[in-house]
Amino acid sequence: MHNPLNPDFFQRLDDQADEVFYRPPRLVKHIDEPACAALSDFYKGILPQGGKVLDLMSSWVSHLPEDQQYDQVVIHGMNATELAANEQATSALVFNLNSQPSLPFADGVFDGCVIAFSIQYLTQPKEVLAEIGRVLKPGAPLVIAYSNRMFPTKAVAIWRSVGDEQRAQLINWYFEEAGLFAERSFHNISPNPGQSDPLYVVMGRRLEGDA
Repeated sequence: MHNPLNPDFFQRLDDQADEVFYRPPRLVKHIDEPACAALSDFYKGILPQGGKVLDLMSSWVSHLPEDQQYDQVVIHGMNATELAANEQATSALVFNLNSQPSLPFADGVFDGCVIAFSIQYLTQPKEVLAEIGRVLKPGAPLVIAYSNRMFPTKAVAIWRSVGDEQRAQLINWYFEEAGLFAERSFHNISPNPGQSDPLYVVMGRRLEGDA
């Protein structure tokens, strides 16, 4: 794969303001129930109980395990109605990461961060992952989950042009370019292959100390 951070690869078919596209609330799940359960199980093994979790580009569902307690679940998204319906959230922020890739948090305050089924919409992924690294504690995980679902007009060109395996490579590039993550790994956690939605995770952990 050529350098995936070429700016041309982040063009979108629909270049109108994201605020327009995401204005109508969409209170639907983007994967089926078996895949939802598989993602929750994965989170349970990675996110520390009692920790402070950041769920970026979220919606009305965070897929966090219901039998695990967290000190805080801070969610972010583009639609206030969707975020208000999220029963796992303790607080919510509405803003556009594509126009404001910085995060309004102090350094090293979160015990984990998740991005589910939304990484394909970032036009500045390097900057966003660098910010995530800044706000994570040393050793804290960033878990990026994806499937084969997307809003194609809002997904960036490079995501639309490659398959699932290459998408994992692309996300790994994002981690590498951000320069703040170690222990990167790929996980195929698809339940019931061929019967349920495919489900993949690329994750890394915040470097111990400064990069």
